[in-house]
Amino acid sequence: MEKLPFLIPKQLTTVAVIFVALILFIFLLMLFKYGWLYLQALASGAPISLVQLIGMTFRRVNARVIVESRIMAKKAGIEIDTSLLEAHYLAGGNVSNVVRALIAANKANIDLSFKQACAIDLAGRDVLDAVKTSVNPKVIDCPDPKRGRDTVDGVAKDGIQLKAKARVTVRTNMQRLVGGAKEETVIARVGEGIVASIGSALTHKNVLEKPDLISKQVLAKGLDAGTAFEILSIDIADVDVGDNIGARLQTDQAEADKRVAQAEAEKRRAMAVAREQEMKALVEENRAKVVLAEAEIPKAISQAFRDGHLGVMDYYQYRNIQADTEMRKSIAKGSSDVAQT
Repeated sequence: MEKLPFLIPKQLTTVAVIFVALILFIFLLMLFKYGWLYLQALASGAPISLVQLIGMTFRRVNARVIVESRIMAKKAGIEIDTSLLEAHYLAGGNVSNVVRALIAANKANIDLSFKQACAIDLAGRDVLDAVKTSVNPKVIDCPDPKRGRDTVDGVAKDGIQLKAKARVTVRTNMQRLVGGAKEETVIARVGEGIVASIGSALTHKNVLEKPDLISKQVLAKGLDAGTAFEILSIDIADVDVGDNIGARLQTDQAEADKRVAQAEAEKRRAMAVAREQEMKALVEENRAKVVLAEAEIPKAISQAFRDGHLGVMDYYQYRNIQADTEMRKSIAKGSSDVAQT
């Protein structure tokens, strides 16, 4: 029991040594992990403290990306706070691409702020490519061959079809890049303008003689409104003559009119046939009535005998007339058959 006071200080000393060793180990580990980045940032004139580098690990931020991006910006004369770079990284943005875009815009005297560049990047646009396009305009084919169309087809007032190809030179408008329409809208508007310009021409020869009239008319319409681009020029690369649409439409209309006339004639013929059948039925009906009336004659003769209104000689005279009539009919029928042969 008397030795306990001496043991307690020894135990405390051991614990303190272990604690200090642990702290030293953690410090050496942090120094090994972030020492090179710290020295790199310090030597480049864009210092970042070890505490900030360690904090990036807890915030799940890639410290190397932040350090390298800050160094690039600093060397280009652009001051960007580390917290802003971390915030954009945590928002899912491409920090390196944004910094490169800012450097390119700064060298080209393009007004582009860090906040605007981050907004463009987070909107899904390639901000670096947008800056490059703003400096070096790009050429867009109209129509886009990748979408299965090789020409923009229009019909002049004389009915001749023209097939045109255009090349549109555009550059990025940084102020309208966020929320502005993409290349597909520009291609669609230019194609619509080409079709309208061809359709307003009196003859296809006017278009073939001066294809630049199309580009001037289309360019004057301000088709880049609401898009992320500024149209610099519209050049008609090729114009070919297509089909005679007017003649084809007239032929189709004539064929349709012929079919309508044939249908009307068939309708009238069917009505005539139906009327003929009705008349034949009416004739047969009247013949039936005649037969019924003739059947009443013997009854009337018999009744006349009973009533005393008809004598035997009268009846024989009636029969002679009938026989004479039958003979005349036979003779007339024989003469007609001989004449036909």
